[in-house]
Amino acid sequence: MKSTVARHVLLSFSAAALFVWGTGYTADDAELRQVRQTISGMFSGIAEEDVFPSQIEGWYTVRKGAVVAYISGDGRYLLQGDLIDLVQQINLSEKDRNGARVSMMSSVEDDSLIVFTPEMQRHSVSVFTDIDCTFCRRLHSQIDEYMEEGIQIRYFLYPRSGPASESWVKAEQVWCSDNRNEALTLAKLDKDFQTRECDSSIVSAHFSMGQDVGLRGTPAIVLEDGTLVSGYMPAKQLSEAILAAAED
Repeated sequence: MKSTVARHVLLSFSAAALFVWGTGYTADDAELRQVRQTISGMFSGIAEEDVFPSQIEGWYTVRKGAVVAYISGDGRYLLQGDLIDLVQQINLSEKDRNGARVSMMSSVEDDSLIVFTPEMQRHSVSVFTDIDCTFCRRLHSQIDEYMEEGIQIRYFLYPRSGPASESWVKAEQVWCSDNRNEALTLAKLDKDFQTRECDSSIVSAHFSMGQDVGLRGTPAIVLEDGTLVSGYMPAKQLSEAILAAAED
């Protein structure tokens, strides 16, 4: 019988693109196969390819989206938390999550998003936005400032109240507008805009992506290196954060 803790940890995983980076040692192939069979057999949401060697011998990484956990080689112990390299002063788990976010963001084409692009683009970030959230509106009210900084804003629609909420309906209406950029701006100002009937399932896809990314609120900004910024950040500060992240 699965423990309550293990169930809580792994039920949070959902399907997403896999991003794999180098490990610090050569794993035992037979042990890896056994761990993969064990974990995929216990949890229907985990595939065998979602389990791979970690940086520590005898332990393996389980990853779905940006959610990371570790399982012992005998398949008995499951641990969720950050793995820190104290010598190099690196959060290996966060590095892993950032890599996964880069993979997820790059898998989504711009025509599946609402994109504001500056004339002279220097950077690009992905922003999960709720039409009714106060700080999401504050960020969007300064969209011209982000454009002046050369930052492309790739919007994912993330109505944080979930399906059937008023914000969800507004997101669907924005997506079904002939001019989505204008409709998003008007919606965040509580102004009317023209919309129509269309396939609005993209809102559900954006919502699922936000959960995979690991966001804890809106707005949530994913930088070019996969770093997740929770909350509003002014244009100049965001530009500085992008440059700082690139230097790390």
